[in-house]
Amino acid sequence: MGTHVIKMPDIGEGIAEVELSVWHVKVGDLVVEDQVLADVMTDKAMVDIPSPVHGKVISLGGEPGEVMAVGSILISIEVEGAGNAKDAPVVAEPVKAAPAPVVEAKPAPVAEAKPTAKPAAAPVARDANERPLASPAVRKHALDAGIQLRLVQGSGPAGRVLHEDLDAYLQQGATQASATANPYAERNSEEQIPVIGMRRKIAQRMQDATRRAAHFSYVEEIDVTALDELRVHLNEKHGATRGKLTLLPFIVRAMVVALRDFPQINARYDDEAQVITRLGAVHVGVATQSDVGLMVPVVRHAEARSLWGNAEEIARLASAARNGKASRDELSGSTITLTSLGALGGIVSTPVLNLPEVAIVGVNRIVERPMVIKGQIVVRKMMNLSSSFDHRVVDGMDAAQFIQAIRGLLEQPASLFLE
Repeated sequence: MGTHVIKMPDIGEGIAEVELSVWHVKVGDLVVEDQVLADVMTDKAMVDIPSPVHGKVISLGGEPGEVMAVGSILISIEVEGAGNAKDAPVVAEPVKAAPAPVVEAKPAPVAEAKPTAKPAAAPVARDANERPLASPAVRKHALDAGIQLRLVQGSGPAGRVLHEDLDAYLQQGATQASATANPYAERNSEEQIPVIGMRRKIAQRMQDATRRAAHFSYVEEIDVTALDELRVHLNEKHGATRGKLTLLPFIVRAMVVALRDFPQINARYDDEAQVITRLGAVHVGVATQSDVGLMVPVVRHAEARSLWGNAEEIARLASAARNGKASRDELSGSTITLTSLGALGGIVSTPVLNLPEVAIVGVNRIVERPMVIKGQIVVRKMMNLSSSFDHRVVDGMDAAQFIQAIRGLLEQPASLFLE
């Protein structure tokens, strides 16, 4: 038997160190070739580290949250044959494995027994639409066991739900049922969640943005009745062949057209070099919620895409981001960002800039409200745009006129396609 040492790979683009986000294996696990061993976090994206060999994990080179240099030892695996230990030193003492790691796959010859009991009660209060952190294998485990994943307390990094959490949830079902029978029972539990991986990157970027940029927000309401009627009509006529349209590609189109008259808003500001770069290309970042946090995949050259082209690209990128498959290139290079919480969008929001951009357009939910039109009270579909700008670069008048231009285009949707 020999030892195969896997080093932290060179992710590219001059990156010298990355953060170890989560282990998918622990010491003693059997692994197979191409099995994901760990996730590491760069400045832009989460990257899977697969195993190049079959073998048994004998040591881990770091703990989740640790920043590791490229080329440092990530993991050591016992393999048949000589291995590559002569080319890279082996860690003398195994590092304690991260608590309750996720194991995506094991080449165990005997299949694990599937629990059949269903949970008796919910020990965790999450919103119905909240999607807890969990690997695909854990989600399948929960589905097979009849467990609603949002009810399970996660013990992994950033509250990630692990296989062990599902097992514990099933075993403690009876106790939980009695404990939660009284909704007024005292609860004294505490939970500490380390801020690592994507969550740490998000925190750093948001803090940096609010510290460096001079934010100001501008809110305007828009009558989207005609726009929504057009969207429904196009979906009925072309949805089966071209795909369904949401409001987002219409808003992207309105941003593209409006930016022709406001080039100072489609820009990046290098505050260290004191240089503003105005760009002809409109690369729209679309804020997307994923299991590991907020990501911003980029629709490149939105100005050169049709309505359906932008819709297709938005859907593709959102899926890639949610599944952790978005590449570094797909998560960088935006010139302006669009953010939307959909039906949960509220009335008003104050979105944070995605530096070094100088503008972000926020979409709030659509509500039906009585409006006065030509002296008559009528019901209209109304939606607010809550947008933020960097006052160091964008004047208040320019921001207001830009949003008013978008409003005019969306309220008269035919004008979106006039050249």
